Amino acid sequence: MADAGKARLAIIAGLIMIGIYAIQFVAARFSLREHLTATDLAALRIGGAGVIFLPIVWRSGFASMRALGWRRALALAALAGLPYPLIINWGLTYAPAAHAAALCPASIVFFSFLLSRIVFNESAPQQRTIGVVAIIAGLVLFIAPGRGGTGGVLFGDMLFIGSGLMFSTYAVLVRRWRADPVTATAAVVLLSCLPLPVLYFVAPSHIHAAAATEIISQIVIQGILAGAAAMFLYTYVVGQLGPQMASLFLPGVPIATVFIGMAILGETPLAIQFAAIAIMAVGMGLSAVGGRIAGKRSSAPAPSGS
Repeated sequence: MADAGKARLAIIAGLIMIGIYAIQFVAARFSLREHLTATDLAALRIGGAGVIFLPIVWRSGFASMRALGWRRALALAALAGLPYPLIINWGLTYAPAAHAAALCPASIVFFSFLLSRIVFNESAPQQRTIGVVAIIAGLVLFIAPGRGGTGGVLFGDMLFIGSGLMFSTYAVLVRRWRADPVTATAAVVLLSCLPLPVLYFVAPSHIHAAAATEIISQIVIQGILAGAAAMFLYTYVVGQLGPQMASLFLPGVPIATVFIGMAILGETPLAIQFAAIAIMAVGMGLSAVGGRIAGKRSSAPAPSGS
């Protein structure tokens, strides 16, 4: 019963994470189109998250981070810290936000599936394998209408895929090292805050042209919600369900982004993109069924010998 309760909490955490990341992509697209640069958004994300986690770590006396180990903390920060939003925001300057909302989750699903099999030697039931294939097919179909074949769009797409590999590796290392969710997230955020002063002087910035309300909104959305809350939630889901199952929440991000974008930005997807959403929903359903079947098989008592 306790395991079932933890699984339910992990599912709720995953659904909240989907909503946060969808809002993040829409908000990022709005500001990149108006005033802020990719560097501005990354700095607001890390700085806002740092405001949340610094008091937590300060109260614990950095003991938990020392227990994790500075080498491991630096590795996690390099994968999911400041470089991660910088790469995504850099890609958004070349490719549409819909590509980011689709390719980032798709690549995380694929690489989490692949790395879990390699690192943990995890076998996947047929339903989950088919589900992952359907998810990736749906995500590719989702971005297909917007592909113009230009080098800039392709470069942006490659950046999104690279960010997915980074985040998948982060999730696998969190599980392999059995890192506490709060400790891992705090290490990523606080270590990423250290280069922010240098970044301010060397990278282009239009933050002075933005209104105070826009800056505060992005601090809340990019920093407190996406940089702190969503990172913690994903790390928690990984700890409870593993990287493969945790990654299956991510295809919900483009689905939620479509509807939020329709409401806020007035962007209506094409019929083929709605079909892609249906394919992704089927893929997630198959993956969830496969996960439940695998869980029942692993928990079933072994047959007694005759």
